[in-house]
Amino acid sequence: MTLEELEQIVAARAKASTDESWTARLLAKGPEKCAEKFGEEAVEAVIEAVRDDPDRLTSEAADVLFHLLVMLKSRNVAVSAVMAELDRRQAQSGLKEKAARG
Repeated sequence: MTLEELEQIVAARAKASTDESWTARLLAKGPEKCAEKFGEEAVEAVIEAVRDDPDRLTSEAADVLFHLLVMLKSRNVAVSAVMAELDRRQAQSGLKEKAARG
């Protein structure tokens, strides 16, 4: 599965009834709640990385990616825009890119 395919799944679920879709229910609560849920999933992934449990980390990383896309959807940011930003950053080293952020 690609991020674009996952984005399509999120979009389809966003259109579903809030009685039938966790994604629709989360999006209905607004961008702040979507961001909060993404943050919770990110923390859980960090915990599993520290514990050195590859299977749990894999599971939590999947949650992080899914909820990242839900959060992006909540603010109408397309995965293609994120990928374009990553492409743009490939023109310079990571160290130079970080320094340019100030």
